[in-house]
Amino acid sequence: MDKNVISVKTVEEKKDESTGLIYRKRIAICQNVVPEVLRKVSILKVPDIQLEEESWLSLQKRNMAIRSHCLTWTQYASMREESVFRESVENPNWTEFIQTGRISITGAGFLNCILETFASTFLRQGAQKGIRIMEMLLKEQCGSPLVE
Repeated sequence: MDKNVISVKTVEEKKDESTGLIYRKRIAICQNVVPEVLRKVSILKVPDIQLEEESWLSLQKRNMAIRSHCLTWTQYASMREESVFRESVENPNWTEFIQTGRISITGAGFLNCILETFASTFLRQGAQKGIRIMEMLLKEQCGSPLVE
């Protein structure tokens, strides 16, 4: 549901019958969103970026955890993101969303700081986009809540 995602392939999927836990591993191919000015650096001049995503969905516990990391540029950058969707302790009809991310770039000299800032901004925007997509999916599947 993101215009930058070219394709997504599920490479592993399994369900633990005793717990109902569904595990998926997917590889996403995304457009390179690094600004053109930064793509002057040869290592950044790639057409696509690959991401690996693992998810654990428990319908019994009503939660889902997602962990993703970038497979492109692993010799220069480490980008990880972890998200948890779970039932709120305040109201079981609410969903809590917790997200953390880590970015570390090495080997790019003076560009390290610039690239980390860009990546951080990109991940923050992605988090907001993820919330909007999840809200849209929940509305489609569960309907809109009553407004009092």
